[in-house]
Amino acid sequence: MSKCVTVSGCSGGGKTTLLHELDKRGYATVPEPGRRIVIDQQEIGGDVLPWKNPKSFVEHALEMALIDLQNRPTADDWVFFDRGLVDAASALSTFTGVAISDYLEGKPRYHRTAFLTPPWPEIYETDNERKHGLSEAIKEYERLLVTYPAVGYDVVILEKTSVHDRANAILERLDEDSKSTV
Repeated sequence: MSKCVTVSGCSGGGKTTLLHELDKRGYATVPEPGRRIVIDQQEIGGDVLPWKNPKSFVEHALEMALIDLQNRPTADDWVFFDRGLVDAASALSTFTGVAISDYLEGKPRYHRTAFLTPPWPEIYETDNERKHGLSEAIKEYERLLVTYPAVGYDVVILEKTSVHDRANAILERLDEDSKSTV
């Protein structure tokens, strides 16, 4: 059973804040590939940005997510990923028409349970790395709701509650998952 857990869902739904909470609790975390690409591209004046070259952007996100998974922090406990391979493969599939499973074939998998943050308009904000609006974020979320189960993941939609309670809910579910495989 993989100890790598993906936290995905709607942009602006609190994923990064949740990963910060898990990090504060001592768990290894891996930041979102997309944000890292945007920051890097903005620093060098590049154009591999979702609003300039979306297909190239998601191709880079897929590559980075694979590298992240292959080079994940060594830990005996859970490692949490802010998005990852499935998200990038899903986005790339929308550009190319190639099946998502083709992009994931032969690639390592995350833990069987994926956690998704739902749209949360009350906390949604754009910023230097997130320029798209809430309606676009909701479309992405709806695509991921279909994608994750289609490629074999159990999906848990996190409640709109405090970051503390969300982190507890994830850890409790992972504890249940661990017990059910013994």
